[in-house]
Amino acid sequence: MKLALTLKVNGRDETLHLDPRVSLLDALRDHLGVTSVKKGCDHGQCGACTVLLDGRRVLSCLCLAVSRDGSEVVTAEGLADGAALHPLQQALIEHDGLQCGYCTPGQVCSAIGMLEEFRAGHPSHATRDVNAPFELTDEEIRERMSGNLCRCGAYVRIVAAIREVSR
Repeated sequence: MKLALTLKVNGRDETLHLDPRVSLLDALRDHLGVTSVKKGCDHGQCGACTVLLDGRRVLSCLCLAVSRDGSEVVTAEGLADGAALHPLQQALIEHDGLQCGYCTPGQVCSAIGMLEEFRAGHPSHATRDVNAPFELTDEEIRERMSGNLCRCGAYVRIVAAIREVSR
């Protein structure tokens, strides 16, 4: 049995007919050809599949596509404005915040979602005083990005790029 669903993916309306067990990750990659979303662990442990779903960062390998009917999905490739990269994408290039690049799309989406969470006043485990205004320190960035792994170890440069964009 297949179910019909509609997603807005990177600004385009997409109608799919999927088995209800298909993850959002597999729907994006295998059914829509959106290859910027990476399958790393397929268990929600590495962050390579992070996308922005209705403006919030989510691990697409843990979401059933049919449960997101009517949602808006933005992937790393949907962030650019024509030929102009998103400021975070540009900052990662300038800070050499990628090596093999496999984790980069998930890092980018997670960082953008994380910055929105911070601007909305959401504390993290590294937030010292949740009742006082807090700043986005390197410790905060590292904690908030801890769900996105980089096997190449480009963390210092990723944090520097996020710090630059956050200002």
